[in-house]
Amino acid sequence: MTRFRPTLAEVDLEAIRHNAGAMKPPRAELMAVVKSNGYGHGAVPCANAALSGGATWLGVALVEEGIALRDSGIEAPVLVLSEFPAGAEKDALAAGLTPTVYTEPGVEAIAQVARDLGITARIHLKVDTGMHRVGLYPPEAAVAFARGILASGLELEGLWTHFARSEEDEKATSLQLDRFLSVSRSLDEAGITPRLRHAANSAAVVRHPESHLDLVRVGIAIYGLDCAPGVAASMGLRPALSWRSEVTMVRRLPAGERLSYGHRYRLERDSTVATVPVGYADGYPRILSNRAHVLVGGERRRVAGTITMDQLLVDCEDDDVQSGDEVVLIGRQGKQEVTADELASLSGTIGYEITCGISERVPREYAGGPGGSE
Repeated sequence: MTRFRPTLAEVDLEAIRHNAGAMKPPRAELMAVVKSNGYGHGAVPCANAALSGGATWLGVALVEEGIALRDSGIEAPVLVLSEFPAGAEKDALAAGLTPTVYTEPGVEAIAQVARDLGITARIHLKVDTGMHRVGLYPPEAAVAFARGILASGLELEGLWTHFARSEEDEKATSLQLDRFLSVSRSLDEAGITPRLRHAANSAAVVRHPESHLDLVRVGIAIYGLDCAPGVAASMGLRPALSWRSEVTMVRRLPAGERLSYGHRYRLERDSTVATVPVGYADGYPRILSNRAHVLVGGERRRVAGTITMDQLLVDCEDDDVQSGDEVVLIGRQGKQEVTADELASLSGTIGYEITCGISERVPREYAGGPGGSE
C-alpha cells in the first residue's frame, strides 16, 4: 500500500511472542485468538508470532478469517469459535478448519459435507455453562448430543465452554467451571473422552489456574492489553501496538478563540494549536473530544475541540511545535505513555474495542522479526 499520510500503527511482534510465552501454562496448550484481524493488530503476522512464541492453536470467529490464515500459509490447527454458517461447511472443512458445534443441524451439515469430502472431521462441542450466548444448553444434554456426534461419523476432539465473568467474579466463574467439569465427567463415564478440554480465557489463565485443563484460549492478553485490572502488569505483558502520526499544521491563536465543530473548546490563554491527520474514520473515537491526551514533544497535550472525521486538534499551550513533529496517540514518547486502556476508560469501553476499531485505512507496520504480512 502506497502511504502518503504520516499516520500508522506499528505492531511489535516480539511483544506478541513474549506475551504468548508468558501466558502459556506449563501443562496446557495455548490457543492464540486472532479474530477481528488480531484485535486490530493484524491477524496473519500476529498469528505467526504467537505460534513462534509457544501457541499451538489459533482461534477465529469467522470462517473467512480462518481461510485467510490458510491462504497465508499457516498450517496450525484453527478453531472457529461459533458454528459454521449454512453453506460454509465445504469451504471450511476443505481448508482444514476445526468446527465448533452445539446444534443438531450444525452437526448434520458438517457430517454430510465430511462424507462428501471423504474425511473424518474433528469437531469441538461447546456447552453453555452460563454465558448464554451460544453453546449446547442445558449442559446436561451433552452425553446424548455427543453420542449423536459420534453416530454421525465425526470425531469429538474437544469440549469447551466460555466464562462470562472470569475477570471479576470468582464465584460465578467457579460455578461455570464446576458445571463444565461435571459434563466432562459424564462424558468420561459414557466412554467418551475428548482429547482437549478448554475453558480458560485470558483472565482465567491468571486468576483461575484450576481452569487451565488441556488448552487455554488467550485473546486480548496476547496483545499486551489488560483483560482485568492489573493483569497485564502482573504477568509482565508488553503492549504490542503503538499508533503514531505527525503535526501537519501549527498556528498560534489568542485566548478566547474556540476550536473545531461546535466551538466546544475555548482557549483560556494564548496557545499553539496543532492539527493532526487522524479522526474518527480512523477509529479514534469522537467521544474522546476534549478528554483525551496525545504525546507531543514528550509532553501530554489535550485533544482540543470536536474530533472530526479525518483530523483532530491539540492544544500545545506554549510548546515550540513544528509541522512534522511526531504525535503519539497510543504508545510511549520519552517518559510519557498513553495506553489503549486509558482511551477506553475515557470512552466508557474496553481496550479491545479501541484496538479493534482502528480502521483499515491506518496502515500497520511490523517490527520485531518475521511474522508474515497482511
